Amino acid sequence: MGEISVGILGIGSYVPEKIVTNLELEQKIDTTDKWIVERTGIRERRVINQGQATSDLATKAAEKALKDARVTAEEIDLIIVGTVTPDMIFPSVACLVQQNIKAVNAAAFDLTAVCSGFIYGIATANAFIKAGTYKKILVIGAEALSTITNWEDRNTAILFGDGAGAVVLGEVSPGYGIIGLDLGAEGSGGHLLNVPGGGSRMPVTTESISQGLHFIHMDGNEVFKFAIKIMGETVNKALANAKLSQEDINCLVPHQANLRIIQSAAKRLGLPLEKVVINLDKYGNTSAASIPLALDEGVKSGRIKNGDVIAIVGFGGGLTWGAGIIRWGK
Repeated sequence: MGEISVGILGIGSYVPEKIVTNLELEQKIDTTDKWIVERTGIRERRVINQGQATSDLATKAAEKALKDARVTAEEIDLIIVGTVTPDMIFPSVACLVQQNIKAVNAAAFDLTAVCSGFIYGIATANAFIKAGTYKKILVIGAEALSTITNWEDRNTAILFGDGAGAVVLGEVSPGYGIIGLDLGAEGSGGHLLNVPGGGSRMPVTTESISQGLHFIHMDGNEVFKFAIKIMGETVNKALANAKLSQEDINCLVPHQANLRIIQSAAKRLGLPLEKVVINLDKYGNTSAASIPLALDEGVKSGRIKNGDVIAIVGFGGGLTWGAGIIRWGK
């Protein structure tokens, strides 16, 4: 018996209907559409309606991925959700999704690696299936970042959006699927991107709320510098792991944080932008949801074809990062 090949059996995504454009933000904060597009590449973002939560987005993406994979909810052994905006502190979003889709045979947990969450989830699921512990795993990246965004802070209000993407992982034909991975973290940079309030260090008080400590805080310049450096490095490590080179990449699916970061990563990897999936202009930064949202778009539009070598790459708070090389197909 050779080693099991693990790949994506099905994929699905979901974004809320409500659109917030740059022009709408112009009315509320000191910014302009032109400035936002030039600095970030973002034109609009999706935002949940009142009464919606992360598990609602995750459930819809999961249902689409199951349908695409032609797998029933009962066949799922494990649900992993990458998120930093759970419906509540506990139970996990994964448990809520398990209940919603009736995946009665699945274990379930959330994983926190911020914008790298989906890749961390893929790597975890890959190890479980290769070890023979589980056969079919649902990995979801889902966020409602609008709920932790300070809409009066012009540095962060322009960046974030809500959405979810999901994949069903399982055994695929030899040579296909996940062929290289790289994960990393640098906790010393944790202060550069965080939500300080709401945890055991700084529980909720009227004072913490009035100081805005339950919103995203970010040192944009430092995160930008870190991202530009790490994106190419982690893809190259994952390529080495897969015994491939930059020339072998047919399509790059990066975390959608900032157009300039994506352009820089493509340049470092020697890739023309035609080989990069970019949907940042429509959705903004959706953290753990951004890679599966872009991957789903790449597949559904026909840009990602059977046999293609795909590089997925993300970076985020922690600081964390990760990359995966996937030969597309079952």
